[in-house]
Amino acid sequence: MSRSLTDVPSLTDDGGRPRTGSLTLALPMEIQLWIIVSLLIVIGLIMVYSASSSVGFRNMAESLDVEASTSHYLARQLICIALGLVSMVVVSRVSYRKLGQFGPHLLALAILSLALVLFVGVEKNNARRWFQISMFLLQPAEFAKVCWVVFLSAWVIRKQDKIKRMSIGFWPPMIWCGVLGGLLLLEPDFGTTFMIGCSTFVMLLLGGVPFRHLFALAPLAAAGFYRFVYLVPYRWERVTAFRNPWTDPLDSGYQLIQAWIAVGSGGFWGIGLGASQQKLFYLPEAFTDFILAVVAEELGFAGITAITVLFMFFFLTGFRISRSAPDQLGILLAAGLTMLISLQALLNMGVVLGLMPTKGLPLPFISYGGSAFTANCVAVGILMNIARHADKRVARDV
Repeated sequence: MSRSLTDVPSLTDDGGRPRTGSLTLALPMEIQLWIIVSLLIVIGLIMVYSASSSVGFRNMAESLDVEASTSHYLARQLICIALGLVSMVVVSRVSYRKLGQFGPHLLALAILSLALVLFVGVEKNNARRWFQISMFLLQPAEFAKVCWVVFLSAWVIRKQDKIKRMSIGFWPPMIWCGVLGGLLLLEPDFGTTFMIGCSTFVMLLLGGVPFRHLFALAPLAAAGFYRFVYLVPYRWERVTAFRNPWTDPLDSGYQLIQAWIAVGSGGFWGIGLGASQQKLFYLPEAFTDFILAVVAEELGFAGITAITVLFMFFFLTGFRISRSAPDQLGILLAAGLTMLISLQALLNMGVVLGLMPTKGLPLPFISYGGSAFTANCVAVGILMNIARHADKRVARDV
C-alpha cells in the first residue's frame, strides 16, 4: 500500500486547530536550525585551517608566491562562508511557495548549466565539472541537486490527483531525472548522480507514487550499476578496494588505508588539534572529501561523535519542520532538502570509515569548497523559510 502526502500524520485536531504537543519546542525551529548549522560551520572552519595549512605551506615554499601561505585555504573558505551566509539569508526571505512556482525554470537552468560545463568547463583530475570564475571554481552539480528537489516537490503537488498513474506519477520525473543523471555521468560525477537518484526515490514515495511503480527501478538500477560501475575500471576498483583495500595498498586501496590510520591514531580524545600526521601529504583530499579522518585523528572519537550528533539534530529538526509545515509543498520540500544534506553527510562518513565504496562527496558545512557550501546554505535558507511559517502556525495555537 502506497504512502502519499495525505497519509502524513495530521497536524490538526478534530476542531481544525494545529496540534502542538511534541512540536512545541523551547526555541523556534528556525533558530534551532541556525544554531546547528552555525556550529557545523565553526567546526568546519577550524578543521579546514588545520587540515590545509601544510598544503598552503608547501605551495608557499615551492612557488614563493605572496598569496601562498598556511592560511591560504582558510582565507578562501572565509570568502565562501560569507557568500553562503548571504545566500542563506536572502533565500530565507523568499517565500517557498513562490520558489515552487519557479520549479520548471530552475530545472531548465540546472540542465543548461550541466550541459554547458561539458564544453567550457575546467578539467581537473580527468573530470570536467567546474566553471572558472576569477579565482574560484563553480560546480553547477551542487546547485542542480537543490533545483531538482524544488522542481520535484512542486511537480508532485501539481500532479497530486493523478500521482498514482504510472504514466504521470512515475515516468515523467524519471525521464527528467535520467536527463540530469546522464549529464552528470558525462562529467563524470557518479556521487551526485547517486544523490539525485536517492532523493527522487524517497520524494516520489512520500509524494504518493505506489511502491510497485518504484520497484520497477530495480532492473534499471542494476543495469546502470553494470554499465557505469562494473564496466568502468576505476569505479569497480573502488568497490573491490572497499571490500579489502590491502589487496592494492599503494593504489586503489591507498586512500582508505590512510584514512583508517588517521581514525585509528586518534583514539578517544585525539592527538590534539593541529597535530595530525596524516594531513602531511599521506592522506589525499585531507581538507575536502576526507576531512573527517583528520577530525578523527586530532579530536578523536569525541570529535566524530560531536559532528554526528549535530547532523542527527539537523535531521530531526528538518523533519520537525516538515511535519509542522502549513501545506503539502512545505512538507515535501522540507523533507527533500533535509534528506539531501543528511544523506550526503551519512555517505561521506561511511566512505571515510570504510563502510561503503569511495565517492567524491564532501561533508556538508565541514569540507573545504565553495560550491557545495553555498548550495547547502541555499537549501538551509529554504528550510528556514518553511520553519518560519511553521513556527508562526504553532505559535498561534499556544
